[in-house]
Amino acid sequence: MATKCGKCGPGYPSPLEAMKGPREELVYLPCIYRNTGTEAPDYLATVDVNPKSPQYSQVIHRLPMPNLKDELHHSGWNTCSSCFGDSTKSRTKLVLPSLISSRVYVVDVATEPRAPKLHKVVEPKEIHAKCDLSYLHTSHCLASGEVMISALGDPKGNGKGGFVLLDGETFEVKGTWEQPGGAAPMGYDFWYQPRHNVMISTEWAAPNVLRDGFNPADVEAGLYGQHLHVWDWQRHEKVQTLTLQDGLIPLEIRFLHNPAADQGFVGCALGSNIQRFYKNQGGTWSVEKVIQVPPKKVKGWILPEMPSLITDILLSLDDRFLYFSNWLHGDLRQYDISDPKRPRLVGQIFLGGSIVKGGPVQVLEDQELKCQPEPLVVKGKRVAGGPQMIQLSLDGTRLYVTTSLYSAWDKQFYPDLIREGSVMLQIDVDTVRGGLKLNPNFLVDFGKEPLGPALAHELRYPGGDCSSDIWL
Repeated sequence: MATKCGKCGPGYPSPLEAMKGPREELVYLPCIYRNTGTEAPDYLATVDVNPKSPQYSQVIHRLPMPNLKDELHHSGWNTCSSCFGDSTKSRTKLVLPSLISSRVYVVDVATEPRAPKLHKVVEPKEIHAKCDLSYLHTSHCLASGEVMISALGDPKGNGKGGFVLLDGETFEVKGTWEQPGGAAPMGYDFWYQPRHNVMISTEWAAPNVLRDGFNPADVEAGLYGQHLHVWDWQRHEKVQTLTLQDGLIPLEIRFLHNPAADQGFVGCALGSNIQRFYKNQGGTWSVEKVIQVPPKKVKGWILPEMPSLITDILLSLDDRFLYFSNWLHGDLRQYDISDPKRPRLVGQIFLGGSIVKGGPVQVLEDQELKCQPEPLVVKGKRVAGGPQMIQLSLDGTRLYVTTSLYSAWDKQFYPDLIREGSVMLQIDVDTVRGGLKLNPNFLVDFGKEPLGPALAHELRYPGGDCSSDIWL
């Protein structure tokens, strides 16, 4: 899948070159059984997304993990475009950290890309002993050849935003990336930009707070994250903490893909806004809110006002468009970010959500919509849940969407998602004028899995994508 040349490593030399890469034919995504009532291990599903294939839009392989209740969540690579200059490296292993068990599964996807196999398991006791970290989330490959994984807490479930380093060849635990005692109070996602000697990390909450579901009282008590942590990339030290105004639960963070860029965006889930962070004239970092999705006044829900809950964000590889999902309101949005200070809404599509007509929630006051959206039915399947994880094709013309957030929160906010299973959808993107349109011929229904309905999460292509790869 990668560019072939005499002295090249994995991936592509630049984000714009990556846009010319081949069309995706396979997608890997973790499927979760924790909290569903099915006593079976989570597994890695391989989906055929080649429209010319007789197995188009089908799960063609399932790789079960050897343990129960791991809560597979996000994934990354043993190496990516950050090692493009190193011809000794090749993208062969998918790294799957477990959010709850803290195991790390390393999966061989190179030997047979259509039938991945388990290569190694890193047990939690090794991570606990060497790092005093647990509840693992984002995995990124580094130019050093190492793999770095963010943690949400310590082994007891208290908040601790540190980073586990694995050897990119042996996957041995090397210790923490940060200096001893230098972890942030909470953790979640991170992105680095070496030309500015910076990494920025985000906060969800302590594992003990979020693990079993969402309690609004925990927000009142200040137990959810509201900060970005700025790190010196070379010294591995936290140098600045930014407080986000109205920015409760900053989850996914993305620098612009251009490695010279000194700005990016973070999606604040509960704040229901997008904030732009940037290097200021003094050489430190600042943040400003650039998009706000207004809440809806409702009845028949756990609170009188429903936030949109922005749960995933993506930037196209040419840094022209920002995409994000509103998991509760049920819409997916496309913004033109040619001027990053003033994003402009150019595309929007409703894909289920909590406010559909005929559901338990009645909208009393809505600053955006004149009426509640219709439920989404694709190929005869009524879609449960709302749009959550998103992945964009390299050329920017197709978006893939899944509908599960995290099993305990799925169970609380969308009980029908547990019964019906999640889905994977595909959206066609207008990259000239902007606009989003559902592909009616594409549906992966994880409600029909052999062992029972499953919760499918983050999406990866074998050759890398716009949320796995970082350029130097």
